[in-house]
Amino acid sequence: MKIAVINSGSSSIKFQLFDMNTELVLASVLVEKIGEFSSSTIFKHNEKKVVITSVIDNHHEGLKNIIILLSQNNIIKDFSSLDAIGHRVVHGGEEFKKSTLIDEYVINKIRELIPLAPLHNPANLEGITISRKKAPFVKQIAVFDTAFHSTMPKEAYLYALDYEMYEKHKIRRYGFHGTSHSYVLKETAKIFKKSVDELNIITLHLGNGASACAIQNGKSIDTSMGFTPLEGLIMGTRSGDVDPAIIIYMQRELGMGVDEVDNLLNKKSGLLGICGSNDVRSIIESDSEKSKLALNMMIRRIKKYIGSYMALLGRVDAIVFTGGIGENSQYIRDKVLDNHLAGSIKILVINTDEELEIARECIKVLEK
Repeated sequence: MKIAVINSGSSSIKFQLFDMNTELVLASVLVEKIGEFSSSTIFKHNEKKVVITSVIDNHHEGLKNIIILLSQNNIIKDFSSLDAIGHRVVHGGEEFKKSTLIDEYVINKIRELIPLAPLHNPANLEGITISRKKAPFVKQIAVFDTAFHSTMPKEAYLYALDYEMYEKHKIRRYGFHGTSHSYVLKETAKIFKKSVDELNIITLHLGNGASACAIQNGKSIDTSMGFTPLEGLIMGTRSGDVDPAIIIYMQRELGMGVDEVDNLLNKKSGLLGICGSNDVRSIIESDSEKSKLALNMMIRRIKKYIGSYMALLGRVDAIVFTGGIGENSQYIRDKVLDNHLAGSIKILVINTDEELEIARECIKVLEK
């Protein structure tokens, strides 16, 4: 059974083709910087790696190039020969608590949720729309980042606002990176040789976007990201937790518009806002005081979340690091744990595989 996974971002497409009989990756393609002069396509198949530099104007052209590469290398002729296509969708709101077959109703609902994830859902929809045109008879499945966190209790996902804000406008904590947290939970269970519902763990997905998750008996009971992916840990360009009155102050006293504040919090804050870079590798190598400050702020925030989740969980079997930074930065891991925070708790580093988790979700949906 061949299943393709498409993760369509605002300026990129991550594509992987799986043989789900063995869970082997038959081919992967990364299309980056769509709409820019420095667009590139990285194609991997077996031991072969090809980097193609050419201007790619839009997602339609990017997916067309992916199909051409797959056909030229005799992997598949086109998308119509696939058994299913899985799509990463960042925000499922309260509507989608599990993966689902895509139809017009699902598409319209994802579109309605754009205000909750303006940076992500439009790009996710772009990938869905284009691939449905190219393979109209192939089953396509939406896998939602928020679904894993739908098990959070009400006291965890509600904000202490006028209750009407939740009832009428669905303002609540949703959580993100669900496919990553779910994948590393299952991998942790393999290591412990236990079922997932026997485990209490804290998972740390640390990358340019970052989130922490408290998992009790195999279910998410709390997570750092909230109504949007902006809340929580200090990230590459996102502020994470801030006093909400700061936003009012910036608008009222500094005369900043809504879009200006949104851009500042999402794209000009976090590590970038403090030291001018969101590349953790270069920040670690830098001797500047602002770089040291940015790292200390990020590490301190991670520790605070770990401590609060330890209090919630009571028993913690493992702290699991994943994501680009979590997997590759020994420096960050050591600093997070340098006060023996974990004690006797097992520390794991697990390479996340969100695409494989999405493909597995597709199998579940198809079997139903």
